[in-house]
Amino acid sequence: MGLLDGRYAIVTGAASARGLGKATARLFAEHGATVAVLDLDATAAEAAAADLGPAHVGLACDVTDKAACEAAAQTLVRRWGRVDVLVNNAGITQPVKIMGITPEGYEAVTDVSLRGTLYMSQAVIPMMREQRSGSIITMSSVSAQRGGGIFGGPHYSAAKAGVLGLTKAMARELAPDNVRANAVCPGFIDTDITGGMMTDEMMTTVLSGIPMGRPGAAVDVAGCCLFLASDLSAYCTGTEVDVNGGSLIH
Repeated sequence: MGLLDGRYAIVTGAASARGLGKATARLFAEHGATVAVLDLDATAAEAAAADLGPAHVGLACDVTDKAACEAAAQTLVRRWGRVDVLVNNAGITQPVKIMGITPEGYEAVTDVSLRGTLYMSQAVIPMMREQRSGSIITMSSVSAQRGGGIFGGPHYSAAKAGVLGLTKAMARELAPDNVRANAVCPGFIDTDITGGMMTDEMMTTVLSGIPMGRPGAAVDVAGCCLFLASDLSAYCTGTEVDVNGGSLIH
């Protein structure tokens, strides 16, 4: 029996083959959920959903566009009749220092991570309130907790710290309706975003700051999302769960 049998889940930014979103969508599907993969590119979203199996759905959605988030949610509610889980995974990063942050860069990074999390959550909250159940999972970062890290600039740290504040505020407001909101804070995870940018020297430096001595895998983050999506975490709301090999304590 799967932990998410009979549940319907949305994962944003989930079309990238080696990304956290796709790994999460796959694990949810393996545990019995019907999954909607949302991404900027309709073709990529549909292909990623088909990869999971015939029951799953791929939709184009720009999470920074409130109307697009609402349209995607309405399409899925019409199709499914309910939405049980939302994973706000969509995000972008830029490896720049404080003086290198441009107005355009600031807007791009904060819009996808923070505004996108808000808009997509707003799109599913009415349905979750109506059914008096739901789990909203947001993707923050160790970068928010320790003030930067490997790739993300200070605006990325700020956006991901904003996600933490937003998640806790949503958790507080939605708790009476039995809708939960929790954040996951990945550390250094081996994905396509990080893969192309690492020299051997950089990797040695990064790993020296991780007590477990290895990068995380996308499935490590997916496992945490599965816990937060399922009834195993029924009494958890407003939490931030670290998935970082111990790097925050180092």
